Amino acid sequence: MQQLCPDLWQTTAEHPFGPDVTTHAYLWRGPAGNVLFYNTGLAEEIEALAPLGGVAWQYLSHRDEVSPSLAAIHARFGTRLRCHALEAPAAQAVTPVEATFDATHVPLPGLEVIPTPGHTVGSTCFRVQGAAGIYLFTGDSLFPDGDGWSTYVGTDQRATLADSLDRLRSPTPALVLASAARHPHGYRAVDGPQWQRILDTAIGDLR
Repeated sequence: MQQLCPDLWQTTAEHPFGPDVTTHAYLWRGPAGNVLFYNTGLAEEIEALAPLGGVAWQYLSHRDEVSPSLAAIHARFGTRLRCHALEAPAAQAVTPVEATFDATHVPLPGLEVIPTPGHTVGSTCFRVQGAAGIYLFTGDSLFPDGDGWSTYVGTDQRATLADSLDRLRSPTPALVLASAARHPHGYRAVDGPQWQRILDTAIGDLR
């Protein structure tokens, strides 16, 4: 577990999809309680969440983050799991889902939930007003890939994902944090012009 910002921590990297792909979960200490984005399968990282106050809510960006550790996190902290309604069947096979959604909304102070279909039908991004600026959690919809950025999407969903990414243009994030990435850190700091170029390139490639 490492601290990235005064209110944000990243779990140790995992490699469930092969040695070139890293995954992380992120704990945000929000004004209403601790929120865990994505998932970790490491027992020692789950336990490391305890001294940080545990986990009140866990948000999944899509079904690929489902694993038995969801049940372990719920058992340890009484976590309330939330995800898009179209991703819920996969999660419910492991542990109860407290709430689902299918539209943009603000369920907690400082947290905006933004459905961004494309990678999967219920893929979702999360925008957080953090202590160090805006944190944008992009799931697998857009992720660091070496020195650049990539998307992973079926041919028939390319236009859908392009439209979804266009919804992320404003406000500009300070940090973009993916669920899985071909990059050891899994996140990057960006500025306004840089973020627009990243989206222009990704959307152009999809279209």
